[in-house]
Amino acid sequence: MTRSSEAAHGAVRGGNTREPRLADRLAAALDRPAAQQPEWPDPARARTAVELLRTAPPIVAESETAQLSEQLAAVARGQAFLLQSGDCAETFAETTESHLRANLGLLKRMSLHLAHAAGLPVVPLARMAGQYAKPRSQSVDADGLPVYRGDMVNSAERTLAARTCDPDRMLRAHGHAARAMTLARRAYAQEPANPHTGLPSYLQGTPGGGRFVRTAEEIGRDPGPSSEQLYVGHEMLLLDYECAPLHTAGFTIGPEPLLVSPLAHFLWIGERTRGLGDAHLAVAELLANPIGVKIGPSTTPEEAVEYVRRLDPYATPGRLTLISRMGHSQVREVLPPIVEKVTSTGHQVVWQCDAMHGNSRTTPDGRKTRHYDDIVAEIYGFFDVHRTLGTHPGGLHLEATGEDVTECLGGARGLGEADLSARYRTACDPRLNEEQSMELAFTVADLLAEAIRPAAQQVTSAGPRNPR
Repeated sequence: MTRSSEAAHGAVRGGNTREPRLADRLAAALDRPAAQQPEWPDPARARTAVELLRTAPPIVAESETAQLSEQLAAVARGQAFLLQSGDCAETFAETTESHLRANLGLLKRMSLHLAHAAGLPVVPLARMAGQYAKPRSQSVDADGLPVYRGDMVNSAERTLAARTCDPDRMLRAHGHAARAMTLARRAYAQEPANPHTGLPSYLQGTPGGGRFVRTAEEIGRDPGPSSEQLYVGHEMLLLDYECAPLHTAGFTIGPEPLLVSPLAHFLWIGERTRGLGDAHLAVAELLANPIGVKIGPSTTPEEAVEYVRRLDPYATPGRLTLISRMGHSQVREVLPPIVEKVTSTGHQVVWQCDAMHGNSRTTPDGRKTRHYDDIVAEIYGFFDVHRTLGTHPGGLHLEATGEDVTECLGGARGLGEADLSARYRTACDPRLNEEQSMELAFTVADLLAEAIRPAAQQVTSAGPRNPR
């Protein structure tokens, strides 16, 4: 047993579920190896923190999670599109209304453009209210200090005391997540559906600018079928935090009862923790929440099918989202056999493109960044693969903010390496700024419209698709 999982075991044995069999299965899942877990210096404090988390108020409503499951089923059937966006790593300091409004306003405007272009509902999913822990490739940083693992675990401050893992931070993270969710519900509902807001400034006075202005005016008159319900998700990384409040779900996706997380509507397993024999996957098998798995260029078609077999045992459309993060140079080579193999099983998964994480680079001065052109190139490859195979390019997963940061290179403004230091504020990985994000939304809107048009023509000639 890993040191970090001892606390989660205590919560299970304390009767956190109403089904003894589920408690036993969760305990068995947590006995498996678990990567990227902190080593708490005081296990007794960790157990106390987990016990308090066990009875903490829910962040999201279970009925909303069930509703998201229905909407993701529509995405898997090609009847909707999933747009996920937000900070790479949330920080306690940025649990502010202004920051959340900036990110949610961007998510809403991007959703409006995509919905207008494709004539499909767009499901908005924010990386928010829980994205406080981050996987890291090294255990120590360049100064020899323990690496920063997100505000849920330790502090970014460069001292040994600040970098020491502190289990009480899980309680602080829950408090900030609850506040973020409360602010987010209000901010998203109040955010005006004004597509002119955030219209990239580079468009002003350009030959192509008139087209986008006209599109914005059309959206203003008819916003399209985008969702007014906001959903939140984060990486299911720190198992002490994730497993403590699990309880038996009030809704089912199969014949057996499952657990549900009150911490988020949607949870995903990252590239570093997706081992088939590891705890993260075993815990995810027990959840009624819709689940995502990041699949990188080392993923084999056989591995992908095993994820499908284990996480979607009852072939529930939209239950599983496979989030490809291949990199722009490999997506056309690696993704097709995976899509073909999974499609041949008959399962209807959501295919989502994370064009951020496979395109990271480091500048000579040590800043992690991404180039806008590489991000766009991977998205083009993702759409090309699905167009060739006749499958639905179901979603986009971005790290982006509505604030005017300078963290990613390129875009119409042509940000270069010398510009990065001006407003490089991310707590971990670089984010697209508002201008780059809206530019990307216009590009993806065209791609999505092209992808939907053949399917719509087929429906017209063959009759409407069975919504079930």
